[in-house]
Amino acid sequence: MRQFLAPAIVIATLVIPAACAKQPAAATAPKLVTDDDKTLYALGVLMSRNLEGFSFSQQEIELVKSGLEDGALGKPTQVDAEKLADNVQSLYRKRMDALGQKDKDAGAAYLAKAAAEPGATKTASGIVIKTLTPGTGATPAATDEVKVHYEGTLVNGKVFDSSIKRGEPATFGLNQVIPCWTEAVQTMKVGGKARVVCPSELAYGERGSPPQIRPNNTLIFEVQLLEIVKPGANQGGAAAAPANPQK
Repeated sequence: MRQFLAPAIVIATLVIPAACAKQPAAATAPKLVTDDDKTLYALGVLMSRNLEGFSFSQQEIELVKSGLEDGALGKPTQVDAEKLADNVQSLYRKRMDALGQKDKDAGAAYLAKAAAEPGATKTASGIVIKTLTPGTGATPAATDEVKVHYEGTLVNGKVFDSSIKRGEPATFGLNQVIPCWTEAVQTMKVGGKARVVCPSELAYGERGSPPQIRPNNTLIFEVQLLEIVKPGANQGGAAAAPANPQK
């Protein structure tokens, strides 16, 4: 299973891409006219995903932008950044701990609400499963390989992975995926579609799967079981990471 982003990598994310910046931050949102404009803006968006754990306020963002601008343009800096590297890591851990607890509480509330919906079933392990379309085919075992279409979202509705958007079903062994999937898909029949709410401890737990999935995130999947793959069948489309973590 992949490790969450280390604070040292976060610092490197600030320093290394910053050297590529050529213009100071604008006071107002810049207009994206040329391809280079769009590319540089995209660079900022990509960098921001590695800073999500800090949960910056608007005022804090301005401080980060000021340091980024001074460093990128070779201006005199107001502090010795290297001497404050430990402070940065300490702040990261503190913010991540607070964010993890917030996510854990939000996940528990979401699970309780989902379990109360008509037609929903909560398993002994805490997974909430609601059949959207009943299947009529066979039911897979944990040792089977299955072919599915799925879409995964966070409790805030953000889609973090989707075989549907990729236009290609995923194929994987049920004993090679997150525990929530191993258990939930065994309750389905081929041709069926279900909504599965996974407690964080049966998904990516305290480590998460950055940058999309933070520690303690409850995950929601809509899963359509297309097929139980026969041994030796030539099937394309490996399972995507959120449904197929390395053990």
